[in-house]
Amino acid sequence: MDAQGRGRADNIDPADQWVLNPNTGEYELRLTPSAPQSGVPRPRRAPGAPGGSRSAPGRDRKAPGTTNVPGPRRRRAEPPEPVPGRRRGRTKPKKSKAKKILLWTGGSMAFVLVAVSAAGYAYLKHLEGNVNTTDIGSAGKSGFSKDDAFNILIIGTDKRTGKGNEGYGDKNSVGHADTNILLHVSKDRTNATAMSIPRDLIVDIPDCPTVQADGSEKVIAGTQNVRFNTSLGQDGRDPGCTMLTVKEVTGITPDHFMMVDFNAVKTLTSAVGGVDVCLAKDVNDPDSHLKLSKGKHTIEGEQALAFVRTRHSFGNQGDLDRIKVQQQFLGSLMRKMSSGDTLSSPTKLIKLAEAATKALTVDKGIGKVSTLKDIALELKKVPTKNITFTTVPVIDNPAEKVHATVVVNPTTAPQVFDAIK
Repeated sequence: MDAQGRGRADNIDPADQWVLNPNTGEYELRLTPSAPQSGVPRPRRAPGAPGGSRSAPGRDRKAPGTTNVPGPRRRRAEPPEPVPGRRRGRTKPKKSKAKKILLWTGGSMAFVLVAVSAAGYAYLKHLEGNVNTTDIGSAGKSGFSKDDAFNILIIGTDKRTGKGNEGYGDKNSVGHADTNILLHVSKDRTNATAMSIPRDLIVDIPDCPTVQADGSEKVIAGTQNVRFNTSLGQDGRDPGCTMLTVKEVTGITPDHFMMVDFNAVKTLTSAVGGVDVCLAKDVNDPDSHLKLSKGKHTIEGEQALAFVRTRHSFGNQGDLDRIKVQQQFLGSLMRKMSSGDTLSSPTKLIKLAEAATKALTVDKGIGKVSTLKDIALELKKVPTKNITFTTVPVIDNPAEKVHATVVVNPTTAPQVFDAIK
């Protein structure tokens, strides 16, 4: 048992066992006779003088009748009691062990803080290395402002990248804009609107300047009366082309884009421990591989991906009903990500940071992790109850006998677009 433990066992304050030895100027451990401590030096005695102490002439002489046992423990701030025969100011007092320990601990703590800061910076750079960036030229803003409203186009591609995704999507797809959400966040951060854009919406895609790998610019010619999803991937179009198409259709200018693939759904849902969904009926979709019974479920990974991909389980089995399911799923995912259970768990936060950064491709204007962190903090200011999910108002394409595509509703859509603007 150490000295501190013995002191507590004898109902003695361990701090009171450290007393100043006037012979050495040092604090020493003094225990009660019932708990002797071997190895603690005793005051040296003068020859032939039992109980007497050896001292230099004129220094530290005892008053008659005194012993070597130090007096009551004084407070650190109080000056020492004057010793008979000693002249003040002659010797420089030594630093106590307590002060030495304090100085050493303070230096070590500073070193630890520097090390932690360095590790934190290194981890941020690691996360930054996870994020893929695309140069979209003038299609987006060069930076992010925390003081303004902002519009981010979220794109989910059907490209079969990533482990385990060979059986999903179009086998030969170059990565079209399969899921599209224009997220508008108000300047005062009181509300946000997430507007889905149907992949089968017939639009005119404008001419699109793209930045090539060698830094040169190539303009890809626009096309008329085509599906919105061909604004990405088709003929070499990049996300900047999809952003320009959104502006062409809605009059709203996206500032930045965030693009994810199939893996994002799988890794993000697993990182937060699953997302809660509720089904009104049993589902067994052989195309998306979704099989769930009626009622509440917590889904993640492959099962979550099957849930957001299914088109044959709800409503009229079309893309518009799938959009509604995706919106409900995203709402549940956002609540789970911002819940106290997630935010209070360092393990979940690290998993979430790794999953989110590995899943993302963004424009260079927001390619730094510090900028992505700023965006996340601004989004966190918006109450989840004030995030509105909506869809571009559409009607069936009048040019088709068998309705497979839709067009913008000329009566109601402008009102929605103007409200966001």
